[in-house]
Amino acid sequence: MTTVLDFRLHASGQDPAHFSQQMGAACRGLGLFHLTEHGIPARLLADVLDRSARFFALPEEEKARLDIRQSQANRGWAGPGVELRGGRYGRPMTKESYSIGLDLRSDDPRVRAGEPFRGSNLWPEDDLFRDVMRDYYKEMLGLGRGLMRAVERDLDLPQGFFQPHFTEPMATLRLSYYPADPWFAEAQGDDPPQFDYGALTLVLGDGRGGLQVQTSSGQWIDVPEVPGSLIVMVGDGLMRWSNDQYRAVPHRLRSPARPRHVAAFYLDPNPDSLIAPLPGTGAAQYAPIRAAEYLRARLDETYLPMAQSR
Repeated sequence: MTTVLDFRLHASGQDPAHFSQQMGAACRGLGLFHLTEHGIPARLLADVLDRSARFFALPEEEKARLDIRQSQANRGWAGPGVELRGGRYGRPMTKESYSIGLDLRSDDPRVRAGEPFRGSNLWPEDDLFRDVMRDYYKEMLGLGRGLMRAVERDLDLPQGFFQPHFTEPMATLRLSYYPADPWFAEAQGDDPPQFDYGALTLVLGDGRGGLQVQTSSGQWIDVPEVPGSLIVMVGDGLMRWSNDQYRAVPHRLRSPARPRHVAAFYLDPNPDSLIAPLPGTGAAQYAPIRAAEYLRARLDETYLPMAQSR
């Protein structure tokens, strides 16, 4: 039921129009597709999952020094119960996560000026972890920009329309660890759907599945595993930009019988980008909003404040 797309058709120039057409159909329908032949080295994909597992195996007191609630730039570790499922008053999640953004030094002029979501990453004391995640972030950002060029073609936009919005984006690489919890998996059926905030989300899983998406008829379906692929999902930002031509996919990740690791790359635009319905798409369904303002509002609904967790 899900679409599988070969990125070589777009990246090599073999048949970019066909790729964009297929991608657009998937984005208008389920809001999700599998991307194969994406060009990310298999060794790097394996290293990301390996170093992620090593990080989450660290003692809690070591990870706690990187608490994401100490960062104004959406960087660092979120321990069990810090992320909320279903909004500000939702249920605390058992997962852990670790978020990485555009890698800036503390003396960078953008950081010193207090620009939204500009900050230094909070790195653990593991040089290999840092090197792997920096490499992966760079690869995923390039891939995300390539996919946005396909979006331009599908939506009949001028070539390069999205380029100014993703020069120094608020894109986030978030590693997540879901501990084994068979009981909770059975109690999860009434969970509210989750939506991503940005343009596209590119997901690397560990092969254990568990991702479910909700169809337009309200049915929950399992997303199959496609070896070597990345899962690409439409986020709220691109749905707003397209004025509901594209569908932000409602999704959830079933709690696993065995521990699971996921690396998701959230392609949010530059902080000052104005997300407004595209001209020529009919009556605007959304008011224009700055990307940083929208992301801050959504994150404030996601993380339990530091004071409430003690």
